[in-house]
Amino acid sequence: MNDLLTVSDQYDITVFEWAIAFLAAFTLGFSKAGIKGLGVVIVTLMALVFGGKASTGVIIPLLITADILAVIYYNRSADWKLLFKLLPWVLTGIFVGMYVGKDMPEEIFKQGMAIIILLTVAMMFWWDRQKDIEIPNNWWFAGVMGLGAGFTTMVGNLAGAFSNIFFLAMRVPKQIFIGTAAWLFFIVNIVKLPIHIYVWETVSLETFAINIRLIPGVFLGFYIGVKVVEKIHEEAYRKMILILTAFGAVMIFLK
Repeated sequence: MNDLLTVSDQYDITVFEWAIAFLAAFTLGFSKAGIKGLGVVIVTLMALVFGGKASTGVIIPLLITADILAVIYYNRSADWKLLFKLLPWVLTGIFVGMYVGKDMPEEIFKQGMAIIILLTVAMMFWWDRQKDIEIPNNWWFAGVMGLGAGFTTMVGNLAGAFSNIFFLAMRVPKQIFIGTAAWLFFIVNIVKLPIHIYVWETVSLETFAINIRLIPGVFLGFYIGVKVVEKIHEEAYRKMILILTAFGAVMIFLK
């Protein structure tokens, strides 16, 4: 209990910053319910409070909590063939990111995240406009998207943009999109957790104490997000993903 009481002193967190962190946790839960494209908003809010690299460790347990909710709720909607087409590449990208990102300077870390988001937003807009283009079933497409997702999820918890591109390109229905992504990121974040604990050392008892305070925001966000997703039609859902991701790309440059 004493650790919980002193954690804000250790991280010099003000009441206003706690409010920002809780908003990030709420947004995380909301996003995991199926409102994709909010990853950069969550990362930006957390980085404002804890710093770019340190925030990646704070977010991981919250992500896993939300992933558990998502896989339970959307379990029957997962496309396992699509998942296993992408997953090996994502895991490879994670281990590349683990070695590259460990000693990456904070400023380069932030700039790299911003560039990655802008590039992926441009790609997503391009794919959505190509209504008549053949769906890319070639192995290289899954490889590029998977490697990009794995690398960016390791260095900045920003894999959502690449996975969104992949699922949008496959033109899967809304429920399949959400269910498959839920299982993908549950597996990915479980793999990342020991790396953050033992290699990057960004997850600790202190960050876990922060997580305990923020988890209620994840539950609240997920509950409301599920209600919202149920009311969104397929085409509107695709457009929403593109708009939210574009908004996030602007935010990361302004933070």
